[in-house]
Amino acid sequence: MEAFLRALLPRMLPQECTFDLHSFQGKSDLLGKLQARLAGYSGWLPKHWRIVVVVDRDNDNCKELKQKLESAAKAAATSTRSTAGTKPWQVVNRIAIEELEAWYFGSWDAVISAFPKVSRDIPNKAPFRDPDAIKGGTWEAFERTLQQHGYFKSGLRKLEAGRSLGGLIDPQLSRSRSFVAFRNAVLEAVS
Repeated sequence: MEAFLRALLPRMLPQECTFDLHSFQGKSDLLGKLQARLAGYSGWLPKHWRIVVVVDRDNDNCKELKQKLESAAKAAATSTRSTAGTKPWQVVNRIAIEELEAWYFGSWDAVISAFPKVSRDIPNKAPFRDPDAIKGGTWEAFERTLQQHGYFKSGLRKLEAGRSLGGLIDPQLSRSRSFVAFRNAVLEAVS
C-alpha cells in the first residue's frame, strides 16, 4: 500500500499539497497503535491538515473494522469525516475491500499498461466484474492472473506491482467502489 500510494498521490494531489505516509507492520499493529498515534497528533494538528487512514479489510467484517477505526479516532479526541457532519474533520478512515489488489482489478487498463500480455477480457469474466467482491483473496487472484500470462512466476512482487500501478492508475476511471471512496475522501481533504 505504501509503495502504491507514494506513486499515486503525487499524480492525484494538487502540486501545492504535501503528504507523508506512515506504514505499520500489518493491520494488528495499526489497530494497536492508531489511538495513541492520533492522540499525539490531536494536540498540534493544524486545522487544514487531514489524516487518511487506509487498511485492507481482508476477512474482517467491514462495519466492525470501520467501527474500530472510528473508535480509535474518537478516543484520541480527533473528529472523523463520519461524525463531523458539516464541521471540518481531521481523520477519515477508508478500507480497501478486500485488499489493495482489488483496486488493481478496478483499474484494468493500468494493469494492461504495466503487464501488456494480460488479457483485456479479465474484467468481463464473472469472478472479476466487481473488483470489491472477488472471492478467495484479491492478491492471490491477481497473482494467479499475472502468472497465467507469464509474469511473476516465482510469486507476486507486491512492492514492484504497487509502484508500477500507483504510477499508472487513473483515479477517475476506477471500477472499485472502495477505491472511489478513498479517492473522494482524499480529494475532499485537499479541497
